[in-house]
Amino acid sequence: MALMKSISGIRGTIGGKPGETLSPLDVVKFTAAFGSIIATGNNKKIVIGRDGRISGELIKNLVVSTLNALGLDVVDLGLSTTPTVEVAVKMEKAVGGIILTASHNPKEWNALKLLNSEGEFISAEEGKKVLELAEKESFRFAPVDKLGSYTLDESYLEKHIDAILNYDLVDVKAIKKAKFKIVVDAINSSGAIYIPALLKALGVEEVTVLNGEINGKFAHNPEPLPEHLRDLSNEVNRLGADLGIAVDPDVDRLCFVCEDGSMFGEEYTLVAVADYVLSKRPGNTVSNMSSTRALKDVTVKHGGEYFPSAVGEVNVVTKMKDKNAVIGGEGNGGIIVPDFHYGRDALIGIGLFLSHLAKSKKSIKQLRNSYPDYVMSKNKIELENGVDLKSIFEKIQKKYKNQPINTEDGLKIEFDTDWVHLRPSNTEPIIRIYSESNFETTAQNIAHRLMQDIREFM
Repeated sequence: MALMKSISGIRGTIGGKPGETLSPLDVVKFTAAFGSIIATGNNKKIVIGRDGRISGELIKNLVVSTLNALGLDVVDLGLSTTPTVEVAVKMEKAVGGIILTASHNPKEWNALKLLNSEGEFISAEEGKKVLELAEKESFRFAPVDKLGSYTLDESYLEKHIDAILNYDLVDVKAIKKAKFKIVVDAINSSGAIYIPALLKALGVEEVTVLNGEINGKFAHNPEPLPEHLRDLSNEVNRLGADLGIAVDPDVDRLCFVCEDGSMFGEEYTLVAVADYVLSKRPGNTVSNMSSTRALKDVTVKHGGEYFPSAVGEVNVVTKMKDKNAVIGGEGNGGIIVPDFHYGRDALIGIGLFLSHLAKSKKSIKQLRNSYPDYVMSKNKIELENGVDLKSIFEKIQKKYKNQPINTEDGLKIEFDTDWVHLRPSNTEPIIRIYSESNFETTAQNIAHRLMQDIREFM
């Protein structure tokens, strides 16, 4: 059982004691704090939406009642996706939004993710204020004649899809002409509604959906990683499909399976989409510094400049705005298209990826083979109590002083085309060590060398 409070929201397991899990009391406190902070002016409208989790309806009822008690008017999208709520906040001209989803966490978890009036995740500064107010519990609720209203608006599935169809780089004609046969793993959540509807609108007639019952009882670990997508791979193979699509429960992460059942690679979802976008609209790109360098290669090929950011969607978005990036995201399958909206969106990602694939006249495997074949090694090392991380990182910096080093988020060291990123976790006593090279053994060796350094300097 767990409860994690951070500047971007609150997440935890359902059941147990208040303050130790995501109990009804914690949901009310946190919602009241956020509602109190954002609704200080005349605008009282706030948008909410949830994924298909078992606890979704329960959490929604608590959130709606709390917001109404503050005098806020709630627009509830019902079963929705993270990007759809983000899009709806702007379309509704709302003061903010709350997404009820624990993303790729198992079914026991749920969470509240908080959005500002732009439909973007709140800043660290705003998040800190929410945490402080929730701790103090100094809320002022509305009198009986000023309670807020509730509206259920399930039209945003159609509105989000229409916006994708009208986006200038999504080529519906080319996708329809390609006659794709697609298998979708909808992981028993919102994607079971949204992805088939999008594919139909894009002109894809042959769609098979796995795990399409929206019951929140995820058929496998909901994080879209290769080890969790064996059934999807097998079904793509069995049906002779052109490709497979997998998302997480709130549809902000996207990955693909090739026609032979092999993985396209979640790191390469962004690379492929960026390649397509940059071919039509040259410019800069951003991804977090734990993502593949293949994005940099593709960006340079199109005459743009690549910029790394600290890990986390808020940091990626901030850097994208600063560097005027035309495309960006995260290597975990998160696509951010800034002139669509500043948030990871698997739905616009599908529209752009299928446009790219259709126009390339290649199979998805051939498309994957057209990109660099870097290999990533992902490791972690547990820290003992009282370890001086600052001192460890300073010693490592000194040891590798002749290499390019980035200290924006932990420590990233580059070795020609190879790199390693050491990043302390915000929630656990561990350091994550990600490394990348042309060869698996080299990536592993670099990671192990740095793990040795950490142990030596502890």
